[in-house]
Amino acid sequence: MALAMVILALFLLLCFCAALLRWNEVRYSKKGLPPGTMGWPIFGETTEFLKQGPNFMKSQRARYGSIFKSHILGCPTIVCMDPEVNRYVLMNESKGLVPGYPQSMLDILGKCNIAAVHGSAHKLMRAALLSVVSPTMIKDRLLPKVDEFMRSHLRNWDRQIIDIQDKTKEMALCSSLKQIAGIESGPLSESFIPEFFKLVLGTLSLPIDFPGTNYRQGIQARKSIIKLLQKLIDERRASKTEKDDMLGFFMSEENKYKLKDEEIIDQIITVLYSGYETVSTTSMMAVKFLHDHPNVLQQLREEHLAIREKKNPEDPIDWDDLKAMKFTRAVIFETSRLATIVNGVLRKTTKDMELNGFLIPKGWRIYVYTREINYDSFLYSEPLTFNPWRWLDKNLESHNYFFIFGGGTRQCPGKELGIAEISTFLHYFVTKYRWEEVGGDKLLKFPRVEAPSGFHIRVSSY
Repeated sequence: MALAMVILALFLLLCFCAALLRWNEVRYSKKGLPPGTMGWPIFGETTEFLKQGPNFMKSQRARYGSIFKSHILGCPTIVCMDPEVNRYVLMNESKGLVPGYPQSMLDILGKCNIAAVHGSAHKLMRAALLSVVSPTMIKDRLLPKVDEFMRSHLRNWDRQIIDIQDKTKEMALCSSLKQIAGIESGPLSESFIPEFFKLVLGTLSLPIDFPGTNYRQGIQARKSIIKLLQKLIDERRASKTEKDDMLGFFMSEENKYKLKDEEIIDQIITVLYSGYETVSTTSMMAVKFLHDHPNVLQQLREEHLAIREKKNPEDPIDWDDLKAMKFTRAVIFETSRLATIVNGVLRKTTKDMELNGFLIPKGWRIYVYTREINYDSFLYSEPLTFNPWRWLDKNLESHNYFFIFGGGTRQCPGKELGIAEISTFLHYFVTKYRWEEVGGDKLLKFPRVEAPSGFHIRVSSY
């Protein structure tokens, strides 16, 4: 009798689950939508997406084609893997396509961050942000700070086993803190850094506000960071002294972009967030690829030794040196492409619209999934081979499907600053040290490129 009751209960549970799945499919079965599956109510297919990543995408594409529907990260979404359609979506924000980042990211990065706003507000925020990361700012103000930081950061690595993942994370965040607000190692950075790590984790999570969730911790971390930055702004305003950093530039009376404190804080968080992950992960993966490809390392090292030979030992890297690092730039691009640091970008429809013959309802997200474009053999010969020399062809960087740093008016404004930071790191790393992997460290490629247990290398002087 008891066994029969258990079997009946399981049968009813299966029927209920099947009904839920069917109800959710019917709910999103509007005529004209692309084919696809929607998964569970509320949660959709987020779990499968985060666990299986590229394999989930490939299996859905095999079933439904290059454009299909799903429900990921809390919202109904059209996933697009077609290069031409992706280019159209990225280049046509004025035609009803605005940023569509997950709610968790918008809540945690702030409503004034450059990824959240559009129209005139986006033009203002982008212009303000570009003013602090322009080539002139990099040349005159930021590069000297980057150089000073990198020298100090890499000073005592000789004969050490280090976790290069931790070191590049620390490097990216602390270098940015120095450039943005002149924050050096000390009590303020020690308070800031752990909160920032919680904020990062929360941005790629379901927006479920329960104790213990990454989303809740991210929201709380944002509040803590706002307090720290507002206190810094108030102290500067009270002292009436101008500092030579990004925050000082934002607060300057001479700055034509008169941002409110809330807007300044959101821009600072955005710069920290966008630069942190791309700079740290690209730097770590460059170390990995250089280790695995000695011929690439040799040419990169020769480029940097040639720069060093023209200088005294303590002379910093300058703007002309940076422009001369052509092969270094190629290594950075190839690392970003092959490792796929950024899988894609999200847009949201502001009205019902037609896309490649499909009808996309108002309010749906479009996931411009660029990962597979990075491995397209029509765009890159031998796409799974690490070959920086391909980027010495100038036309490749300007081709129509170059989305490594985004596209259209949403291309990453801090692209050149990030390249300057990674280039300076590689300069001091390859001219001072040689290294070997300790071994046994596992690398994950999705949803973030990371080594869950760290990525350890044994460093010795060159």
